[in-house]
Amino acid sequence: MPNNDRLLLQILVLALLGASLWVLAPFWSALFWAAVLSFASWPLMPLLTRALKGHVTAAATILTLGWMLLVAVPLVMLGFNLADHIRDAMDLVKDLQLRGLPAAPSWLDDIPLVGERLVALWATIDQQGAEFFDSLKPYMGQVGNWLLARSAQIGAGVLELALSLVLVFFFYRDGPRMATLVHSGLHRLIGDRADHYLELVAGTVQRVVNGVIGTAAAQALLALIGFWIAGVPGALVLGLLTFALSLIPMGPPLIWIPATAWLVWQGEYGYAVFLAIWGTFIISGVDNVLKPYLISRGGNLPLVVVLLGVFGGLVAFGFMGLFLGPTLLAVAYSLVGDWIAHDPAQQQNVETVGERVTEKPPV
Repeated sequence: MPNNDRLLLQILVLALLGASLWVLAPFWSALFWAAVLSFASWPLMPLLTRALKGHVTAAATILTLGWMLLVAVPLVMLGFNLADHIRDAMDLVKDLQLRGLPAAPSWLDDIPLVGERLVALWATIDQQGAEFFDSLKPYMGQVGNWLLARSAQIGAGVLELALSLVLVFFFYRDGPRMATLVHSGLHRLIGDRADHYLELVAGTVQRVVNGVIGTAAAQALLALIGFWIAGVPGALVLGLLTFALSLIPMGPPLIWIPATAWLVWQGEYGYAVFLAIWGTFIISGVDNVLKPYLISRGGNLPLVVVLLGVFGGLVAFGFMGLFLGPTLLAVAYSLVGDWIAHDPAQQQNVETVGERVTEKPPV
């Protein structure tokens, strides 16, 4: 009978945990991002708490307000400026539909060997572009519906981000108690190796945060410099967009390639060539150098494991996979390494050899 009572208690506990997870399911993404934001900036929390003479709630409030200003103000600026640029882009598309491309520049025909071919290619693109726009007219309604659906998704993402900024306050304030709870639970589950895996997860997430956010910030700054030198309007907005798209693979070219095309359209061919080179080798090239360095710095995991986790996690879990993917692969890699290192058969052979060595030789 006691065994039946214990089994019933275990079933009730599992049911309670399942119901709790079901209740929290709509907020998983917001909880995840709040945890990432608080963890990435956690070193500031004890410093600010000491400066405020131990007032944890005040320190958490200040850091939360800092995140709100850091995230909300650029988003508002981006929203207002993006509406203006969308209007300009629509005017440009209408102009292309009516007039087509401008005449090919005179210097294009003067290029040795390939000048005539480039002029012919320019005329072909102009002709095919007009046909392309004509073929799009029957699908404009579908495009509008698609844009409306994407706008709804963006609105849901903004609400989710706002909820994350609210939840981050509680992660700041109650972070030590949460960490103690997780630490105790892992100790009950896997014993002394709990500290190792906690450090592994924390180190992996911190390195990925540094690599992803640091690289995105560097690309945004370099893009802002390039747009400013080339005289592209809305350089600050385009820099913010570059930062946002730098968080996904091959994102920055979606900004600097249209900017280069706009310069060509305006007849600024020298600046267009400059921005194309700057975008290819500087803006996009820094991703291949800085991100691997920041992610691999200070860790003992193979870089390929972390990079596969970043890209594979992005495909499997969406934007959360940037941090979830490498963490899962790092823990799995460490678990397999521990399992290989603590092979019972190998350990028994080592102990047997040790016993033979310690035996006295026969007289």
